[in-house]
Amino acid sequence: MKRRHAILIAISLAVATLAGDAMPMTLVRPSEDGKHFVLADSGQQFVAWGFNYDHDADGRLLEDYWLGEWPTVVEDFNEMKALGANTVRIHLQTDQFMNGPNEPNATSLRQLGRLVKLAEQTGLYLDVTGLGCYHKQDVPRWYDPLGESARWDVQARFWEAVAQTCAGSDAIFCYDLMNEPILPGADKVETDWLAGDFAGSHFVQRIALDLAGRTRQEVAKAWVDKLVAAIRKHDNRHLVTVGVIPWALTFPGAKPLFYSEPVGEKLDFVSVHFYPQRDEVDKALTALKVYEIGKPLVIEETFALSCGIQELNAFIDGSRPAADGYLGFYWGKTLDQYRQTRDDIAAAIVADWLDYFRTKTPEILDR
Repeated sequence: MKRRHAILIAISLAVATLAGDAMPMTLVRPSEDGKHFVLADSGQQFVAWGFNYDHDADGRLLEDYWLGEWPTVVEDFNEMKALGANTVRIHLQTDQFMNGPNEPNATSLRQLGRLVKLAEQTGLYLDVTGLGCYHKQDVPRWYDPLGESARWDVQARFWEAVAQTCAGSDAIFCYDLMNEPILPGADKVETDWLAGDFAGSHFVQRIALDLAGRTRQEVAKAWVDKLVAAIRKHDNRHLVTVGVIPWALTFPGAKPLFYSEPVGEKLDFVSVHFYPQRDEVDKALTALKVYEIGKPLVIEETFALSCGIQELNAFIDGSRPAADGYLGFYWGKTLDQYRQTRDDIAAAIVADWLDYFRTKTPEILDR
């Protein structure tokens, strides 16, 4: 039934596209004071509210099924929209978009363009996060042996190709350079570009293995500036950010690296990932203040991973004076499907989250 429904949705969207009946969307920009987001045509404040669409219920990454099971993607976008979302964060993998150091993957770029059209049709803005190496076994054999400079060159070519594909669409909310980049310690030389795994996936990636006498700020700034320049070759309209781990939550007193001056000079807004711990909502809110630097701030990942829905709600409510967006997670199954799953604690947690998201939507978007 789910697949049949998806096919019908796909057909209707295809007909609408041929008729030129795309939903009108407006470019999202920083406000005049630089502290919030606004819609470019009206100046109305925009709050990003939506989901990370990083894998399906079986753990497959988007590129694993978006070619052969496109109706599923169409259905998922409609389901996220029906829950009240206005923004979807997608995670693009390096191996799927680069055939080699100098050759972008034309098939993946065409499919990305198709996804952008789908976003326009459904009225969902895209947070396009790149350079993923989430499944270590899929990292290209030619990629990891590259030195830092050559690896950065590949990353710049990735972003040139993606920006060229997306530049013309107002459905692009932002480009996120990389999910949770990190650097080695001052006196340590690393040997692996990927940090430890979480549930079998590697979400954290190093941008250097050796500081080689440079400061962390110097390395981070050079990397950010190089990738932003690659994007700006083709796209001067859309926002650029980088999603970071809130080290101030783990190490009280820690200062931002990528959002320090002048490292974050070319980043348009702050993206930070917060998973409040049980009985530690106040601690999370205190850590969040470190990232209030006068730019829009999006909590790009959040979920009731280590706390209950009530505490997550307390965190969201407590952060609303500072935050300009929240992105949780959607993994391809509906609220009803999760509710029908019996004796499954994980399914019950996700169901509670989706129900919360749906009921919270009017309060967030009426801001």
